[in-house]
Order: sequence, then C-alpha cells, then structure tokens
Amino acid sequence: MSFLFDNCSLFEVTETDQHLGFSCGDKDLDDFFTNDCLAYAKQLLGKTYCYKLNNIFNEVVCFFTLANAGTRVSDLPNARKKKIEANIPHTKTLKEYPSVLLARLGVSDKYRGLHIGSDTIEYIKYWFINQDNKAACRYLLVDAYNAKGTISFYESNGFHTVFSTEQQEKVYRHVGDEDELKTRFMYFDLINMIK
Repeated sequence: MSFLFDNCSLFEVTETDQHLGFSCGDKDLDDFFTNDCLAYAKQLLGKTYCYKLNNIFNEVVCFFTLANAGTRVSDLPNARKKKIEANIPHTKTLKEYPSVLLARLGVSDKYRGLHIGSDTIEYIKYWFINQDNKAACRYLLVDAYNAKGTISFYESNGFHTVFSTEQQEKVYRHVGDEDELKTRFMYFDLINMIK
C-alpha cells in the first residue's frame, strides 16, 4: 500500500500549481518550483510534474523535474567507466549512454515520512522502461546534494555514486581541494528493472 499511489494523481505543472504554497523545507528547491520551473519548460530544459491529493485538488504533495541527459563515459577515469558499463555487453560499448536526469525532487513538509520520495523515484524508473516510452533510456541520473541523509536516500533507492570518494569527484569536476563538493553524481542502471 502506498500513500502516493493510493491518494494522489500525477500532473504536468501549470502556472496555477506554482502558486499553491508548496514547501519542502529547502529554499533552493522551493524557489525553483515556485518561480523557475515553467521558464525551464519553455526553454525545453526540463519538465516539471507534481502529485496532487485526489480529494484536495490544490494540495501538492510532491514536485519533480526531469531533463534529458547523457552518461558520457569516455571522459571518465577507466575504473569509473568500468563501473558504469559493467552490465553492458562489450560489443555495444558507446562513448555516451542515453539517460534522464532527475533534476529536482521535493516532497511537501506536510507529507514527510510516507515514502513519497521513494515512490516517486520508483514511478520514474518504470516510466522510462515502459514500452510506450518514445526514446531509449539506460540510466536515471541525479546530482544529489552532498549531505549524508540525501546520499543515503538515493542509495536506498538503488543509486550508486559514480566516484568512490569525494576527492575523485573533485578532481573530475575541477573543484579545488579547499572547496566544498556541493553535490555527488549518482546513477541507477534501468536495465536492472527488466532483468
């Protein structure tokens, strides 16, 4: 039984949805959903969706934004490249693999603890392996906040960090040793959903 799937419906975000007083407790995410997500959609940079309660139509439970992306492995160090390509037959090795980026995900403060974030990720995973999907997609990507709770949340949903250590990722991203690594690049191999 899932609170999200039993009590909510999915919609593409409209201007009306942006002004419903949504708050997930993260100022950057709240600002994006309230002010920027439709501008991103107009520029074809990302599409934002929301789950609303079925019995209170103007109550947004969760927002998320998706964008097309590619997992470019040709630029990665050899060990990281092997990690990502582990389940791909060598005869089909490419320089870049089709992917979708979970660019933003926010769950309303009012509905914390109901597994809404995990259920949303599960929905997205199935959405992109569905036969009705118009384009191939091998990986679901996220550039997760570099916070223990956030990284742990994505790991519990099957994501893996591309880089084993923050130092490796800093080198790859050209972040100085003294600078903070604000996000960690993570991936989920969608082939695991259909094996």
